[in-house]
Amino acid sequence: MNTIERVLNLNAAAQSGCLDRSRAAPLMAGRPCLFADARVYLAADHMAAMARLVAAMERIVALSGWRERALAQGPETARHDPGNPGVLFGYDFHITPEGPRLIEINTNAGGLFLNARAQGDPALERRGVEMFLAEWTLAGRAGRPATAAIVDENPSGQYLAPEFDLCRELLRGAGIDAFVCDPAELSMVDGRLRHAGRGIDMIYNRLTDFALETPASAALRQAWLSDAAVLTPHPRAHALYADKRNLTWFSDPAWLAAIGVDAADRELLAQVVPRTERVRDVAADELWARRRGLFFKPAAGFGSRAAYRGDKLTRRVFDEILAGDYVAQELAVPGERLLLVDGAAQPLKYDLRCYAYRGEVLSTVARLWQGQTTNFRTPGGGFAQVEVVS
Repeated sequence: MNTIERVLNLNAAAQSGCLDRSRAAPLMAGRPCLFADARVYLAADHMAAMARLVAAMERIVALSGWRERALAQGPETARHDPGNPGVLFGYDFHITPEGPRLIEINTNAGGLFLNARAQGDPALERRGVEMFLAEWTLAGRAGRPATAAIVDENPSGQYLAPEFDLCRELLRGAGIDAFVCDPAELSMVDGRLRHAGRGIDMIYNRLTDFALETPASAALRQAWLSDAAVLTPHPRAHALYADKRNLTWFSDPAWLAAIGVDAADRELLAQVVPRTERVRDVAADELWARRRGLFFKPAAGFGSRAAYRGDKLTRRVFDEILAGDYVAQELAVPGERLLLVDGAAQPLKYDLRCYAYRGEVLSTVARLWQGQTTNFRTPGGGFAQVEVVS
């Protein structure tokens, strides 16, 4: 039996009793589907392929041809370059019979601090803090920030709100006066970003207003464009890495070669990234005929919102997709994990998220769910620890 076969067998065996409830319970209050009581097993070769993809993305984004194209299609705010690349990207994969497939890249990926605490990993928590200090230095600042704001819309109402509190605790432990707030609570006064009169040096940006375009983000946008505070992650990072339209470029090997992507990276992309197309570039009848093998996502979407498996589409929803700005990605069916939920064996789908900073994978976790798209509403589902099998 090879490693991949062994992993399939391990994931097909019902499991429970893996979650340290003493650590997880405070984080799960009011959020019963935050953590799954199981491990997901992953072949070492598949982990290595995902790590190679993360590293390759850094080389590709460094190419002038990639940057020029990404920034040309991105918002005006993405053209500002502060020097710091942005913390904590999430590379989301499905494990298929042919190996890992990159589904998307996120630049405001949640969950690292939650999983580090639930798994009792203080080294990972320290690494998380070190990222923010590195961002400060890369933005050309001396010393370390005195104040930091963790910003999201209605932060206390977010499902991952406990992570904001964890991040605040860790930053305070590093001597940084950190707090959580809504972007509408920020203001620019005399060239300084402030919250209730207090000056802010750094922002951990968890907003899904990726371009800082909404009225609530006005002060944050001004601070970003004037370098009044170090923002991380930021609109430039989203345009370079996470805009879903960028995924279509991986399906164009001739263009990749023309901008300088080497043969090894082009081969890796062909293996790991499912073919992706702009919906507006394909005839509607052709897309409808091929829909069962496709997954449709809004170019500016996040968190699986308004994303659809083609085999579940109604004609009405398909017409809405045609009218919007969508990409169609070759369907990569997620893996399956059997676990015990209330004493009964339940098969759940899973994906894998690699948390990365500057091309290095810091941690990999699984998310378990049932339904069309990833969610935290499935009984027994949620984040799960990953065990790599050699």
